[in-house]
This record gives sequence, structure tokens and C-alpha cells, in this order.
Amino acid sequence: MGRLALAAGVALSLMAGLANAGTVAVTADRLLDVRTGKYIDSPLVVITDGRITAVGKQGELTAPADAETVALPGLTLMPGLIDMHVHLDSSPLYGGYNGLAFTDNFWTVVAVKNAEATLKAGFTTVRNVGADRYNDVAIEQAVEEGLAIGPRIVPATYAIGATGGHCDSTYLPPSVDISSPAVADGPDANRKMVRKLKKYGARVIKICATGGVFSNDAVGVQQMTLEEIQAVTSEAHMAEMKVAAHAHGPEGIRAAIAGGVDTIEHASLVDDEGIRMAVKAGTFFGMDIYNTEYTQSEGAKNGVRESELKKDRDIGEVQRQNFCKSLKAGVKQIYSTDAGIYPHGDNARQFAVMVRYCATPLQAIQSATINSAEALGQSKDVGEVKVGAWGDLIGVRGDPLADVTVLQSVPFVMKGGEVIKAP
Repeated sequence: MGRLALAAGVALSLMAGLANAGTVAVTADRLLDVRTGKYIDSPLVVITDGRITAVGKQGELTAPADAETVALPGLTLMPGLIDMHVHLDSSPLYGGYNGLAFTDNFWTVVAVKNAEATLKAGFTTVRNVGADRYNDVAIEQAVEEGLAIGPRIVPATYAIGATGGHCDSTYLPPSVDISSPAVADGPDANRKMVRKLKKYGARVIKICATGGVFSNDAVGVQQMTLEEIQAVTSEAHMAEMKVAAHAHGPEGIRAAIAGGVDTIEHASLVDDEGIRMAVKAGTFFGMDIYNTEYTQSEGAKNGVRESELKKDRDIGEVQRQNFCKSLKAGVKQIYSTDAGIYPHGDNARQFAVMVRYCATPLQAIQSATINSAEALGQSKDVGEVKVGAWGDLIGVRGDPLADVTVLQSVPFVMKGGEVIKAP
């Protein structure tokens, strides 16, 4: 056996051993407390049966005698990152009509590959807000059963939308009579659709309150009434489910906030009143301010239509300016990237764009940790390195508070005490 093969075999054996260990002790040069922005030098994190049981400084805290040790000299520890807006069964390589060349279940296999890339990029939790054929439930179940490698997945299944709207099927002529299975018109139909999606595995509800970029409609036009939105949110909240609203235009954003949604996705053309309403209601904004760079540079060759490229150009800079404006006004920001519009695994590229548009590095990091955990309703489980949370850790080289681009290349990933990726 060659030295490279031997080294690989040893690494795999070590990782397999750690995966089966009841207790793991992780050490590093320092640990970032994402809530305070302060560092803990020479940290020790103890994880038992997947959950963090102790956090402290080496010397002050002692690892259990039977613990497996993971030493990460030179690395800074952080909690696993959270992306609140992904589409695991989508790929930007098949834009426009190119995706019609593949059989239906091709996209389930695409989701398997994308889930692994996402986890290895340091994103240990994702919210999948819109999938076809319940693919996000399928990949979530495969990950939980150990049949696939991926993050913790909160699936929305299909996104609910109006007939002919952004979340309906609008690419085909009338002779090909296809509608999205989650089309709903009127309050009662929307309420029933929430119940149906929950029945088949949804753990969050996504609605399309306005038009969008990648569909045959005006990007900002409102497509759901206030009464329809309220029917969705009341039904979902009764079932202890959060609601995310795709909303670009100001009227749709205001209606979604008034209707009680928990997060506004995109929020591109939000006006001053929408920002004021979001601050008062505590509504989160998830503004995908990176992906336009990929769409404009690569979209045409991937098959994206010029009509869609133009819409993306028209709102890209406006959305970024409104991100800064809403952040300064006090709107709570979550980390939503719309992965699938750009390649999965590049999720961390948005941090630098957030900092370029007036966020501090800590604010950008908090959007992908404690803020997103709060918006998920999972603050006790994810988003921080603290006792009781899942043992989801990443290790980065350098100082993420000085240079957020270090998050684009994560050498160490641990999920639930299991080493997924090691330097």
C-alpha cells in the first residue's frame, strides 16, 4: 500500500472510530462566542452522544478519561453554520428549459450530491424552502438513516403559490397542462394546503407572496391576498410550524408581515414602511445578496433566459442597498442564500458581500448562527457552542472577525460529535 493510501486509510479509521465514540473532546487554539464576539483561548468542548455536555478552557476543564480526542491546533472553533434558504434538488447548471432533458427522479440524486457539498462547506443545518416531488423530505430521511451525508434539514416540501404565480409551473404552453401540486387560491384552499404539506413531511411552510426572477411574471407584483396569507400563517402556527414568504415587491412584503409570516425571503424592493413593520413585528429578513454575481456571470451559458437575467440585473443592486438600510434600521437578519441558484457548497461566499454592504463580520456570522437558530425555533439545539446544543462545530484558519472570507474554506466540520471533514 502506498503512503497516500495508507494515510487515507488511517484517517478513515479515525473518523469511523470518532463516529462511534460516546464521548468526544475537541480542542483548538480558540473558540468564537458568536453571541458576544469574544474569543475563548485554548478551548475544550466535550460532546457526549451527539450533544455538548461541557465548554471551557483547557486546564480549567478536564475531558472525561474515556473521551476520544480531536486536537485542532491552529484552528478557530465556531458553531456549525445555518443556511435558511436552499434548494437541494436544484442545480444552476440546468437553467431555463435545460432541466426538462432529465427524468423526474434525477433531481433526487442531485439533492444527495448537494447535501454532502453543503455539509462539507460547514453548513450543518439548512432550511429547504421549496422542492419538487418531496425531494427534501427524501434526502432528510436518507441523512437521518445514515444512507447519505448531509446537514440537518428542515423541509418545506412544495412552496404554496397562486395559479399562474411564481410558484406555479409557468414555463409550458396550455397544451401541456401542468400546475404545481401546491397551487392554492383563496383562504380555505391555502389552509388545506398547509395541512396537506405537513401530512407529507413539511416542517416549515413556504409561500410565494410576489412574483420572482426565475418565472414568467413581474418580479415584484403581489400574488397572494392578505386573507390568504393569514390563512396560511394561522394554520401553520397552530401546528407549531414557521412560515417563510418569498417576497420581492413592497406591497407583497407588507402584506406578508401584516399576515404574520416569520421570515421574508429576498425582500429586494422593500420600502420604508415595510422596514418599519418588520422591526415592530420582529420579522426576519433573509436577503440573498450574493447569488446575483453567479447568475450574471454564468447564467446565460447555463440556459437562463435573458428575461430572467434582466430581472436579476434590475433588482440586484437595489436589494443590496436595502439590505444595508434594513440592517441599520434594526431588522433581524438571517442567512438566506438561495443555494441552487448558484452551486451548493459555495454558501459562505455571501458573508463577504454582507460585509461589503455595511454588516460587521460579527453581524454576518450571527445571521448564520444565533439569528437563524432563533428564526427556526431551535436556539437550544443549534447556532451556538453551548451545553445542550448539538455537537455541530466547524474549524477555520485565521480570524473570521477580521476576514470573513476564511469561512469560504472550512477545513474541519463536525456534526453531532461525528467528524465529517478533517484537516
